[in-house]
Amino acid sequence: MDNTLEIYNNDVYQRLKGLMLFRVLFITLLLGSTIVLQLVSTRSLLEKPLLMLYSLITAVVMLSICYTATFNRVKNIRLFASIQVGIDTFIISCIIFVTGSFSSIFSFLYLLVIIYSTLLFLKKGSMIIAALCAIQYGIMVDMEYFGIMRPFISIESPIAENYPWSQVVYKVLITTIACFAVAFLSNFLAEQARKTKKELLSMKERVKRFEKMAAMGEMAARMAHEIKNPLASISGSIQLLRGDLYESPQQDRLMLIIHREADRLSSIVNNFLMFARPPVGKIEKFEIGKSIVDAVDLFEKDIKCSGRISIYKDIAPNIWVEMDPVHLHQILWNLLLNASEAIEKSGNIKVKLYSIKNKNALIEIADDGCGIPDEIIISIFDPFFTTKKKGTGLGLSIVHNILKPYDSWLDVESTINKGSVFTFKLKQIDSPV
Repeated sequence: MDNTLEIYNNDVYQRLKGLMLFRVLFITLLLGSTIVLQLVSTRSLLEKPLLMLYSLITAVVMLSICYTATFNRVKNIRLFASIQVGIDTFIISCIIFVTGSFSSIFSFLYLLVIIYSTLLFLKKGSMIIAALCAIQYGIMVDMEYFGIMRPFISIESPIAENYPWSQVVYKVLITTIACFAVAFLSNFLAEQARKTKKELLSMKERVKRFEKMAAMGEMAARMAHEIKNPLASISGSIQLLRGDLYESPQQDRLMLIIHREADRLSSIVNNFLMFARPPVGKIEKFEIGKSIVDAVDLFEKDIKCSGRISIYKDIAPNIWVEMDPVHLHQILWNLLLNASEAIEKSGNIKVKLYSIKNKNALIEIADDGCGIPDEIIISIFDPFFTTKKKGTGLGLSIVHNILKPYDSWLDVESTINKGSVFTFKLKQIDSPV
């Protein structure tokens, strides 16, 4: 979550820089062209409408200078962006008022502000800007209709009080609906763009992960085979020596240490081989929910779970998949073990299975453990990477490689001191019954 917020703030930072430049160029061009048109119809450069236009251009330039001067000192970039866009709505209202208010052709500028506010804020923020635009326009037209204030225009143009109230209300209503409609549509498109960007970044990380694992796996498989045979010889020789020789208790203890450590190295090598070249599975069709329940029930009896961790199951029935059940058991066991090790004393693990779009089954394993810091979450799938005192750092790598032949991968979301959620999906098949 923190990583996502940082990416969002960086996006706001870059877009706000572009907006500051665009604002000066656009307003100067727009008001400059309006001044040229006004000069065609007037003899003086100092008429009140032109003075107002000069003032607006000066105000926009001065504001832009202030924004630029304080830009790099601002800590809360989202608040700074909100202030700028809020002031922009007021400037647009001034432009509309100066150029005819009710009869102004520049009311579309509200829609422009709403569109770029969508790029800076989330849905709630852009809806607030839409409401702010609609309120300002409604107040301005109402005040014109009731004769409280008149727009600055240099040529005779119809004003709101010359129209029937129904037409005035109609135009205000249409402008309000347009503001909210543009906000809604812009938010929809922006949300789709954010999702696409997130998926592309996620896919890029997966490709990097696959390439790294493929290169390491090929090299590691050869090394593991070379190490495995000498280890088997050492372990067998120690067992023979213990049986054939009379040794002191100290010698026996040393031989036991050698035997134990040889077995541990053999276990590491086997795990490494599992990571490098997962065995080809025997594909079967089965109801995955029952297999998950069996694996969880077995894990609950394990010493690392029993009496310390409560496991809650939310398993949707009648979901069938096609894979090796042994592979599924290995995946679940590694993820459950990883979740239990993330919980220091006592805690909870939630295991969920449910159907999602495109006929996929999603398996989710969540814990309320210590969580994973953002700076290391991108490394947790690397072989031998671990933050635990005891562990090879191969569990998640093995899971990742087992899932690869099934066109699946492991995803993770984590929050410090709240826990982690690991998910993977499998292709769902129709029930054979």
